[in-house]
Amino acid sequence: MMPAHETYDVIVIGAGAGGMTAAAVAAAEGLRVLVIEKSAFVGGTTAWSGGMVWIPANAKMKEVGLSDSVADAVQYLSGTVPEPANAGLRAAFLARGPEVIAYLEANTEVRLQPVKTYPDYYPERLGATPGGRVLEPVAFDGTRLGAAFARLRPPLPEFTLFGGMMVNRLDIPHLRKAGKSLRSTLRAARLISEYALQRLRSPRGTTLHLGNALAARLYASLLSRRVEILFSADVEDLSMQGDRVSGVVIRHGSRDRPIAARRGVVLATGGFSHDAVLRKRLFPAAAGFVSATNTSVTGDGLRLAAKVSAALNTDATSPASWVPASLFRRTDGSRGVFPHMVTDRAKPGVIAVNAAGRRFVNEALSYHEFVLAMLRDGNGEPDRPFYLICDRAFLWAYGLGRIKPFTRGYWRHVASGELIEAPNIAELATKIGVKPSALTATIASYNADAKEGRDGEFGRGSTVYQRHLGDLCHKPNPCVAPILRAPFFAMRIHPADLGTAIGMKVDARARVLREDGTPIAGLYACGNDMGSIMNGNYPGSGIMLGSALTFGYIAGRHLAEGSGEAASSAAKTSI
Repeated sequence: MMPAHETYDVIVIGAGAGGMTAAAVAAAEGLRVLVIEKSAFVGGTTAWSGGMVWIPANAKMKEVGLSDSVADAVQYLSGTVPEPANAGLRAAFLARGPEVIAYLEANTEVRLQPVKTYPDYYPERLGATPGGRVLEPVAFDGTRLGAAFARLRPPLPEFTLFGGMMVNRLDIPHLRKAGKSLRSTLRAARLISEYALQRLRSPRGTTLHLGNALAARLYASLLSRRVEILFSADVEDLSMQGDRVSGVVIRHGSRDRPIAARRGVVLATGGFSHDAVLRKRLFPAAAGFVSATNTSVTGDGLRLAAKVSAALNTDATSPASWVPASLFRRTDGSRGVFPHMVTDRAKPGVIAVNAAGRRFVNEALSYHEFVLAMLRDGNGEPDRPFYLICDRAFLWAYGLGRIKPFTRGYWRHVASGELIEAPNIAELATKIGVKPSALTATIASYNADAKEGRDGEFGRGSTVYQRHLGDLCHKPNPCVAPILRAPFFAMRIHPADLGTAIGMKVDARARVLREDGTPIAGLYACGNDMGSIMNGNYPGSGIMLGSALTFGYIAGRHLAEGSGEAASSAAKTSI
């Protein structure tokens, strides 16, 4: 299918959160918008994510009795993002973030709610909050999309139950207590019954949560505004009129076709996580080539921008946002990447060890900090092994990686090599290539403190954020328990990225800049095509989506407000 028109007001390249936000806002402002997506689905990596959106001082905090201010957020960021680079962009983000949420709720299908108890990642820093800055999408009924539901990227199967049932944060404790609590049993029964009915009409559950709900809400916003979406199409080049970006050239099938954009083009292709050349050039060698992002994220936006002399922001403290990940093979033969974000590392009864069999990090730190510790420990050595170690009590109660709690058939994961099992610690050490004496000593030292609920080496469970990720029902420390019950297990983890932090330089209006700091007329960027406003730091859950929505909104509004400049340019061209 080719585009219905030869000219649009705005062309957006990429249908992730940032691109769909820019398109939805531009359409809400009355512009004719075309979205070009290289894959067969909308949603990008957002559809796989937790869908958290970090917006300080948002109005929804007051609705649940929480207080915050831009001044507090500035103070917090000064302690967690100390570098002066991109200070102006952070100021724009803080100033306009609350405006973004209000606008989207008034003009689109996006609905967000505050997470009252989701602390900032560095709760000991001045200006931090215990919750409320993180917003999550309200659940969405996928049947509202009609036939277009098939175009929404499904969530990762490892984050669903029973072959396609999504659950939200509040459902998980009830599912864990099913059979032990009447209230939880009834809730679990209702969820499963609703899912069974949904499967009679759909290949997966239609009650959507987390990032899938956010992607669905943005998609519904585009559909309601009749935004045209071109799937499975590659953008070959940007068109220029003088020094202004005036459209794109697409490859669809075997044909190249130019499409004009009166106001401008927004680059929102998701960064370069799966581009081996750019990873090798911009990532540390120890990071390897594992990514938890969508495989279509291959640096398309950066390459298009480079052709028109856009500047790349390489000042980031870290070139990516990081997460430890385990690898496995699905039954269909595809490689799976499981991001160990919040489900296991901080729970009581698991530790992480390096190639020497020693702990190297507080396991309950943020996933970004956890991987930074992996990269430091590796001394730049690629493919250095790291493992999570636990016992059978932990595996049963909390699961490990994609292995869910209360899994009886864990032997399948042992047979595939994903999970390593041994009857004692010394044999486990041999199986993972570690000196038995080293791993035995590590476990013994950890257990001596853990029996008293302490972590003398790293202080695990010492902050409200770490305790939030632990098991609050476990006393006295929700993050610490000894590793005692055979058999024992190990799972290899790798440094992986959640998204790139190096991207195009932009100004506070989301316009792409040249090396001399001047904006390239008609060219905008948002999401991970835009350089990280946090310089590769990761102060809280939803940093990437918060920035993507904010600068997608800023781009959409500026394109709508820039009619005078665009019209003047178009008039001169026609004359």
